[in-house]
Amino acid sequence: MKPASPTGTADVPVGRHRSVSTHDYVALTKPRLNLLVVATSAAGYYLGATEAVRAVPMTLTVVGTALVASGAAVLNQVYERDTDRLMARTRQRPLPDGRVATRDAQIFGLLLSFGGLALLMLSSNLTAMLLALATLVVYVIIYTPMKRYSSLSTLVGAIPGALPPLIGWAASHGALSIGGWTLFGIVFLWQIPHFMAIAWLYRDDYRSAGFPMLPTIETDGRRTGQQALLYALALVPMSLLPAYIGISGWLYFWASLVLSFGLAALAARFALTRSTGAARSLFFGSITYLPLLWVAMIVDHVGGR
Repeated sequence: MKPASPTGTADVPVGRHRSVSTHDYVALTKPRLNLLVVATSAAGYYLGATEAVRAVPMTLTVVGTALVASGAAVLNQVYERDTDRLMARTRQRPLPDGRVATRDAQIFGLLLSFGGLALLMLSSNLTAMLLALATLVVYVIIYTPMKRYSSLSTLVGAIPGALPPLIGWAASHGALSIGGWTLFGIVFLWQIPHFMAIAWLYRDDYRSAGFPMLPTIETDGRRTGQQALLYALALVPMSLLPAYIGISGWLYFWASLVLSFGLAALAARFALTRSTGAARSLFFGSITYLPLLWVAMIVDHVGGR
């Protein structure tokens, strides 16, 4: 393990010349993960609009939300730079690998976060900005430290992950309502089987870093599988709600029914076998499920509230 800098300002491996590139700063924002933020906040904005969607306000809302999420990702990695060194899949990240100084990453994360909050305040409304602030606070101040002490952190971490569509909804709709909370509920429930599959696939890494994920504290995987299946089943009725409350129509209803039962079947297979293959199938099924569900919802959007 590489020693942390005693000043906390840089974590540079001994004897290595640090060469910082734009790519390293982009990597700190977890761009692939933030594609979900962009997509769900844009979808929430479109679905929540009470009049014709205007491109500029929608773009500013999505950019502001993405900036806050990116800043939270950077600050998360600042906090976890020592444990990231212990895991094979994260030790080459810019901070544990010493390519970016800790203080520089802190400043970068704060600039992104507060820049995003300011943009949301100026371009949308106070409700959207406060939801984005809640995303930042829960992710960085509650979830990130909690990961080291409790497996319940997975549920807490699913809250900021599910807030972007609600931010988009609040920005266009002007207020929170059942439609926005339904979108939040879908993304919240979806994250648990998705995370459980990841936790099982990388359980050795999490064990090495000392994270008390379910697969590391109960090695038989029984509760991991049960949690994946429980939340996948809960997602079935939640995914149907947009059709009942008038966000989308019957085409979406049948599409969501098929997709949700398909995801539940993958979760059931994982719960029964707890095999690497079943976990991988659940992971890929989950990342296929959500975009297809959103596409069906948007295509069949009927504008009801």
